[in-house]
Amino acid sequence: MDGIRVGKRVVGTQSPVTIGWENVPKVEGGFFKRLFFSWFQPAVLFGLIAFWYYAPNSIAKASVAIGIGIGFRVFLLVLEQIAPRHESWNLTWKELATDLFYVGLGYTALGLVDFFISSDALIEAARNSFNWDKLAWFTHWPLLLQAFIIVFIFDFGQYWMHRGMHNWYPLWLPHSVHHYITQLNINKGAVGNPLELFLIGLGIGGMFDFLPRAALLAGAIGMAIGTYQHINVRFNTPAWWRFLFNTTEHHSLHHSRDFEATRSNYANSFIFIDRIFGTCLDGEAELLGMEGGRRMSIREQMTYPFTEGWKTLKERMGRAAAVSADPHAVPAE
Repeated sequence: MDGIRVGKRVVGTQSPVTIGWENVPKVEGGFFKRLFFSWFQPAVLFGLIAFWYYAPNSIAKASVAIGIGIGFRVFLLVLEQIAPRHESWNLTWKELATDLFYVGLGYTALGLVDFFISSDALIEAARNSFNWDKLAWFTHWPLLLQAFIIVFIFDFGQYWMHRGMHNWYPLWLPHSVHHYITQLNINKGAVGNPLELFLIGLGIGGMFDFLPRAALLAGAIGMAIGTYQHINVRFNTPAWWRFLFNTTEHHSLHHSRDFEATRSNYANSFIFIDRIFGTCLDGEAELLGMEGGRRMSIREQMTYPFTEGWKTLKERMGRAAAVSADPHAVPAE
């Protein structure tokens, strides 16, 4: 496979990828169908911003945000069945059961762990111990600007954490589990080793003071942008959206079976962060996963970082012992 040259890189040598928006298929059909799939994403984003900006205090609370988030995901799950991007990504009962297991894990056990030892909890404990004051001057900024800063701070940190996971073996071990998924669906973002799900959620947002309404608005913005990373629906995404925000197309390249393509599109919401640091790749891929698309069981997903890490450690210790025993020995080819 010859691959496609993109700047200094050659992608698609190991698995087929599509590079360039002009080569990505578009939604076809009548006027209203094309209108819906072209402007659904922006309409949801601006609608949620308007709701959280103007909603009365009796409604603007976390429980309402959780309800909206669940309802939004259910709607997108139905949309996947009506207008799938790729037939090969269609949900099976086994895939759905696995996804729901991880969603439930995130709302229960992982949620409990995050409550006690997440980055925000640790920052709060350290700040109280040393009587540090938060940076409260952000609360005087416009509400929308506060919300954008919250999302950007988290996304900028996540970009570097995610990029580090692809470049440092100890971090790659827990993250690699997520790259064994073979299709993108609405709940696939929750699938992964619990250690990786904890690490990817770390941030420094707890250092700053923001208005509670700004935090709710930031959550809505993040949901209205980042949710589409793992979704089996094709949109005729506007050009400005593709330039600013991460899309299913971007994230499918990150999950492709081509190694070089996976080393791109690390940001969660703002793909312009990848553009700034030269890691953005525009296009899409259908064939996803590792080891030729091998699917992991839940049991292997839970244990893989530890069993693989122990295997690697033993191999390195064995090689080191062999060199120490005979420093003049030549390794066999």
